[in-house]
Amino acid sequence: MQYWLMKSEPDEVSIDDVMASPKQTTAWFGVRNYQARNFMRDQMQVGDGVLFYHSSCPEPGIAGLAEIVSAPYPDASQFDSKSKYYDAKATPEQPRWMSIDVKGTQKTRLLPLAEMRTLPALEDMVVLQKGSRLSITPVTPAQWTAVVKLLTR
Repeated sequence: MQYWLMKSEPDEVSIDDVMASPKQTTAWFGVRNYQARNFMRDQMQVGDGVLFYHSSCPEPGIAGLAEIVSAPYPDASQFDSKSKYYDAKATPEQPRWMSIDVKGTQKTRLLPLAEMRTLPALEDMVVLQKGSRLSITPVTPAQWTAVVKLLTR
């Protein structure tokens, strides 16, 4: 089992949106960074844990827990010319971008980025590193345990 931090802008898809969706599941679409795409395509597996992170908002931070519930599949938004995620170079035969389904398992209190920075157990977390902008990053088992313990007590 692996663990991930996945960033979403809450005005696009929030933890509340996921928890209110059918089966508390949503497609993770619109990823347009090759490294983040490669994590989804090559490393994520059904059952992996997810720290659901709200980004690009007044108070960014971890807002809930989730899990990966599908294998990767082509992101349909890359083929939709009306979508802001459209990619003219992508074809159904040779898709460039992937989606994966994520199921919300628990909405938690917000663990703000500022608080995360104060926790020694998280000092090496990728999201806390200078210049880190990826929307999907790996989380170590120790970091996962520290965050879950903090959010579910």
